[in-house]
Amino acid sequence: MPAPPLWKASVALEKHAAPDMASLLELASSPQAVLIVEEPFGPGAAVEALYTDEPDAAFLSRLAGQAVTVEPLPDQDWIKLSQEGLPPVRAGSFFVYGAHDSGQVPHGVIPMRIEAGLAFGTGHHETTALCLGVLSDLARRRAYRKVLDLGCGTGLLAIGAAKLWKRNVVASDIDPVAVEVTRENARKNGVAPLVRAVTADGLANPALAGAHDLIIANILAGPLTRLAPQIVAGLAPGGTLVLSGLLTNQEKMLLSFYHKLRLRQGHRDGPWSALVLEKPRG
Repeated sequence: MPAPPLWKASVALEKHAAPDMASLLELASSPQAVLIVEEPFGPGAAVEALYTDEPDAAFLSRLAGQAVTVEPLPDQDWIKLSQEGLPPVRAGSFFVYGAHDSGQVPHGVIPMRIEAGLAFGTGHHETTALCLGVLSDLARRRAYRKVLDLGCGTGLLAIGAAKLWKRNVVASDIDPVAVEVTRENARKNGVAPLVRAVTADGLANPALAGAHDLIIANILAGPLTRLAPQIVAGLAPGGTLVLSGLLTNQEKMLLSFYHKLRLRQGHRDGPWSALVLEKPRG
């Protein structure tokens, strides 16, 4: 399967300014993903935004108030190349690994083998690891019967939910490539009968109808605000919503779109957040 063409916009700045810049680029230019790359021992950082179509460098530079460089990514499976050799991840009860780590799985964990492919989500991003930790915590207190992973990417969170609760999970993504990757990863993890992956924009698919008692949405803040009415309507009374893919400086803005729900917990890792909300029963 050929890799989809992608463009990268990059801006260099100091670490303290990176979250605000990432939020600005996300909300004003609708990228596929936003990353913050920090210098490990220095004050600098870079904000990188990925696009399926070439963005206007002049517009982004005016928006950022400084030079933004735009370049095409190589015409190859860049996601796979970027993931090869990544170390395994321990998050909550889970151990996420690739094929090259199959002999290193420790005892007492829930293993998930996620292959590099044409979709986002290997557990290495802070928000994905936060969500895995949240799911592990939720499983200690409650069993969920109807689960939706909205914007599933590789299917990592859907597979994790299926392994935790041994229940059917619906995984949806606007990208049909991600849906195929999710199906393949579910098969490799032995939960294919439990994970139903469908292509959908938001909750606009009959497979997503009805009230879910757990919705996991690890996507960007922009789509989370746009989809808020659908997500709230699709959550059962007493149901739990996990929101992530957002920066800590976007929390208050995002919560204003979900004011009908109660905030139960906030989890943070660096500039990234995961929020746990609950829909009132009455």
